[in-house]
Amino acid sequence: MELIFASGSRHKLKELEKILKPHTLRLPVDLRVPFSFEEGDASFLDNALGKAKALYASVKSPVIADDSGICVPSLGFMPGVVSARYGSAAGEEPLSDRDKIGLLLHNLEPFEDRSAFFVCSMALVLDSNRFYIVQETVHGSIAFKPAGSGGFGYDPVFLVEDTGRTMAELTETEKNLVSHRARAGIVMKRLLDQPIK
Repeated sequence: MELIFASGSRHKLKELEKILKPHTLRLPVDLRVPFSFEEGDASFLDNALGKAKALYASVKSPVIADDSGICVPSLGFMPGVVSARYGSAAGEEPLSDRDKIGLLLHNLEPFEDRSAFFVCSMALVLDSNRFYIVQETVHGSIAFKPAGSGGFGYDPVFLVEDTGRTMAELTETEKNLVSHRARAGIVMKRLLDQPIK
């Protein structure tokens, strides 16, 4: 099945495409479909479903969307739903991944508890009356400094539980077995692989 991915992120597209094979993904920009969605700060689920429904209203064909982020209990579960916009005021250009990581490490300095978890909410809209939502997490902790060259976002400082390595130090194959997006994508793939009538 061809799905339109309600995102502008080629990093996410590449990651999710491998998990959902043989199903294919296209970005709205590749189809010359104008798409923007202002994410709220209520929940990952609200953002994922909101993006999927908004794009479906434009294209009238199956859409998949996700919203994800990192939650740090010592920081009141921040960056959380604003992970992509962490450290930026409304309307400002988002900080670079490097600057967001620097801010996260700075804010976490006074705390002993460095536990954290990644969340991925994923929504699939098949038609105006049928949609499916899944949310998955992966637990770990925040490293004292970035390590690894793979991945993107907060991957270089997220130590995956029981591995001793950051998400950015994992191979692509390893990441696609344990990441929050992979876990959510695997559930969606099971759904897509079944005949949906």
